[in-house]
Amino acid sequence: MIRATSIIRRDAVDSDRVVDIITLDHGDRHRRRIMMNADGGTAFLLDLDRADVLEDGDAIRLDSGWLVAVKAAPEKLIKVSTENPLDLLTLAWHIGNRHVPAEITLEAIYIGYDHVLLDMLQGLGAKTKFVDRPFRPVRGAYHHHEHGGHSGDQHHGHGHG
Repeated sequence: MIRATSIIRRDAVDSDRVVDIITLDHGDRHRRRIMMNADGGTAFLLDLDRADVLEDGDAIRLDSGWLVAVKAAPEKLIKVSTENPLDLLTLAWHIGNRHVPAEITLEAIYIGYDHVLLDMLQGLGAKTKFVDRPFRPVRGAYHHHEHGGHSGDQHHGHGHG
């Protein structure tokens, strides 16, 4: 069985070593250990030391030294925008307060489709539009730690009301 035990970040990928591509949505790009089948048929076991996020343009190194390039799949997203940058920042705060993965750009915020959030954002004056494109949310501030989520010993600076 072919194994893959490391991720090569996009700026270090040697395209001459790429033998296949794997197209994954946002949820499938957060992995530790799983059987995977690349688009061209290469089957392998992803076996990382800890869960990590596979970003668009990264590559997975197979035990042979060859690489499988990671491509972000298009997903149904909500594009959130405003006329005023301060209003967009306020909307980002509301989205973040709900711990929703979000991709933030200068002109818009992108989130996965959720009718409850859509209603809330529209109620706050946001312009919303449905788009199909790869989702590249901001990685969390603690993404380099082995454990995610909240523990009883950590305080993260806000309440959940």
